[in-house]
Amino acid sequence: MNEFWYLTSVIAVLAGVTFFTRVLPFVLLYKVADHPLLTHLGRFLPAMVMVLLVVYSFKNDAAISLEFAPEMGCLLLVAALHLAFRQSLLSIVGGTAVYMVLVQMGLG
Repeated sequence: MNEFWYLTSVIAVLAGVTFFTRVLPFVLLYKVADHPLLTHLGRFLPAMVMVLLVVYSFKNDAAISLEFAPEMGCLLLVAALHLAFRQSLLSIVGGTAVYMVLVQMGLG
């Protein structure tokens, strides 16, 4: 088997497995989709995951050092944009853009 067909088959198998693992919960849980626990998790889990990601991102930074200022400033910018406009995409893009500008200027 030549390399092209080997890689193509590996990619096809991985794509199939990925698709299967994404579809499986919907197939297995379609009868309990309106269960209060699933509704509660669907409502609050995304915010909890975001909090964990933020905490993990800042776990090694010293909060009192000036090296922490650009990250904290961008985090506050994201929070302010989201509170003002309630648009997740705007908040994410705005915070990322400002952070990238600060990094390119050597401040991040």
